[in-house]
Order: sequence, then structure tokens, then C-alpha cells
Amino acid sequence: MQEAPTRKTRIERGFDPSAVREIKASASSDLTTGGPGLADQAFKAELVDECRLFLAPIIVGGGKRALPDDVRLGLELADERRFAAGMIFLRYRTT
Repeated sequence: MQEAPTRKTRIERGFDPSAVREIKASASSDLTTGGPGLADQAFKAELVDECRLFLAPIIVGGGKRALPDDVRLGLELADERRFAAGMIFLRYRTT
């Protein structure tokens, strides 16, 4: 991706925890990360305030982990929703 698709989107070519802390401090709205690789780095740098998970009642096997290895982080359940066919949404705050 060469250009951001919207004016509210910013493209960074590397992960710099200090830069993310500055962005968080000056942000007027929530920031999100996508993908397990980027989320892994954000968790390890203790930049995550909230974690949202969708759980599906199916086992696919293999693939990337949803949460990082070698990180211990307290979570407090903030919200949960159940959907048709057993899908569950979980929102946790870090403690």
C-alpha cells in the first residue's frame, strides 16, 4: 500500500513503540491494530488497553495464534454478546 485510503488512516513502515505511545497520547479517538503480527508487538510493548475477540464454534486447525506467546496480561471482561449459530463477541480491558 503506497497511500492511505482515507484521511484518518496513517501508514507506518515499521513498529516503533515510542511513536505509538505519542500517537496514543495525542489521539482524540480510539486506535486499532489489525493482524496477529502487529497485535503481538503492541501487546509486548504494553500498548493495548482493550482486546476484542470473536469466537466461532468451529475448529479449523493451524493458522496464526490470536494472542501472543510470552505475554502475561490481566484482562477484565467489559462486554460480551452472543450471536446466532454460537458466535460470541468478547471485549476485555487490560488491568
